[in-house]
Amino acid sequence: MNVTAYIGLGSNLGDRAATIDAAVAAIGLLDGVEVIAVSALYETDPVGPPQPRYLNGAIAVATILSAPELLHGLLEVERRLGRVRIDAERNAPRTIDLDLLLHGESIWREAELEVPHARLLERAFVLIPLLEIAPNLCHPVNGCLLASAPAAIAPSGIAMWRPARSLDTHSERHQRSRDLSKGSS
Repeated sequence: MNVTAYIGLGSNLGDRAATIDAAVAAIGLLDGVEVIAVSALYETDPVGPPQPRYLNGAIAVATILSAPELLHGLLEVERRLGRVRIDAERNAPRTIDLDLLLHGESIWREAELEVPHARLLERAFVLIPLLEIAPNLCHPVNGCLLASAPAAIAPSGIAMWRPARSLDTHSERHQRSRDLSKGSS
């Protein structure tokens, strides 16, 4: 059964936009996952210690994967794009950050996975791109429209950096990635 899941994307090291674009392409190549919507990219203030500004966005995917299976795929994409996770470095700069925000109406509370994302309602850099692609989403736990969250109503520290790209652009990249991987076999 297909479920619509939403993924937050962020990067503040290296070529931020290229890394996010590569992440979207790689997610679209995961078995059982199809990217169905891509938000604009927003430049945002960092949370935590002094560090470069982030680019953030969101995507919607149709998937047959469970939330834990999808998270596993996202962590693998992060690893391939140079992300090194160090437990002690919460809110540290990163090449790529992929957060599973929502997975249909499901609720997961496990050590490695919390869906809906624990800080979903608190962060404009998550809500603004998410609401761009899915303006009528409700929080599966409290039933509230995400658009009614204070971080969505009065966002701060966020500005559009690049308009949304068409899915055709991402599909063309996916096809080139597939063609390249076939040629290197």
